[in-house]
Amino acid sequence: MAERWILHVDMDAFYASVEQRDRPELRGKPVVVGGDPRSRGVVSTASYEARAFGIHSAMPLAQARRLCPQAVFLPVDMGRYRRVSNQLEAILLRFTPLVERLALDEAYLDVTGSQRLFGSPADIARAIKQAIRQELSLTASVGVAPNKLLAKVASDLHKPDGLVVVEPGQAEAFLAPLPVGRLWGIGKVTARRLAAVGVQTVSDLQSWPLSRLQREFGVRQGEELWRAARGLDSRPVETTDRVKSIGREETFASDIRDCRELYAVWRAQSDDVARRLRRAGCLASVVTIKLRDSAFHTITRQCTLPHPTDVGREICRTAQALFEQSGWQGRPLRLIGVSAEGLRPADAGRGDDSRAGEPRQLSLFAAAGSAAGGDSAAAPRWRKVEEAVARLQERMGPGVVVPASEWGQEASRKRREFRERIYRF
Repeated sequence: MAERWILHVDMDAFYASVEQRDRPELRGKPVVVGGDPRSRGVVSTASYEARAFGIHSAMPLAQARRLCPQAVFLPVDMGRYRRVSNQLEAILLRFTPLVERLALDEAYLDVTGSQRLFGSPADIARAIKQAIRQELSLTASVGVAPNKLLAKVASDLHKPDGLVVVEPGQAEAFLAPLPVGRLWGIGKVTARRLAAVGVQTVSDLQSWPLSRLQREFGVRQGEELWRAARGLDSRPVETTDRVKSIGREETFASDIRDCRELYAVWRAQSDDVARRLRRAGCLASVVTIKLRDSAFHTITRQCTLPHPTDVGREICRTAQALFEQSGWQGRPLRLIGVSAEGLRPADAGRGDDSRAGEPRQLSLFAAAGSAAGGDSAAAPRWRKVEEAVARLQERMGPGVVVPASEWGQEASRKRREFRERIYRF
């Protein structure tokens, strides 16, 4: 059986590089993509010139400006980045049909069966980099390895414009000197726990037997750490382009602690998520909320729905119930969001399907009118209402129809402004 070969292609500072390519006057200058530094937004991407000042993704824009006052701050132009990303995908598909897009700027490729046409995996990586440079005037870093984990780590080592090949049998030696945070699945929290027990590098982690890792971190996570330290990864490249989640979040101009205003924002976010679910032909079985306070502490809460849905009213009820159970102590919030996950095709059947003669699973909470469940029998009616409202809003603007609970008070005017900002996408 042929050795499997995986490439991880990662564009270098993608958004900022596209801006510098299309605006020659920005080349060689620190560029920060994310918006107005006077706003409360965060950095989406920073050019390498900006990164030299310590600016990185997810940093508050105001902090980025303090680090580099001379930086050029630009808004996110997602439409343009998507067009370039589609051009990138067309290049990758020339070399193999086995392409798994992770984001607009990165993808995995399985090139095991491409070697007779295009040469060795390293040759294929060089050809891809050359095509990206010639056709898109951009650079990419590529990791070449027998599996996804190693390819991902390799692509990040020599950025920008890097190419790193990990040969079969060299996984442990390749990983050993790296910080444990380089490994897939090890975030900041796990890295801190490892550091507390003296594990700083992958070599340190490799010295721990499986039994000790499982005692310290639990059976499942202990095994995952043991495998990651040895570069073991059997995940295939998944070519399906199925959407895995649909979400919406909002960073406020000023912190909010009024529950009524928060609920109004969630209502608008939930309607937006539901509309996009219907457009994608998907139903959601899981709802997740995200809260971030003024100190940047983030809380997420998740709930599995009693039946899959694409109705905003049900998503909103669940989001509000999760919020009430989140332990929030009234601290001002700078960001809230809601996302629909556990997606499945709508034609696979809805729990609220009321077609005559077919069985229908009722909500466990229908009789009580639970916020987390709602009345599934009413879902088809609400779906029709939401679809009609969406059509009106597309024709006449987002403020043409609002819930009665949001009408007629000064606070409601503010909530409608939040609503309108959320609908602009």
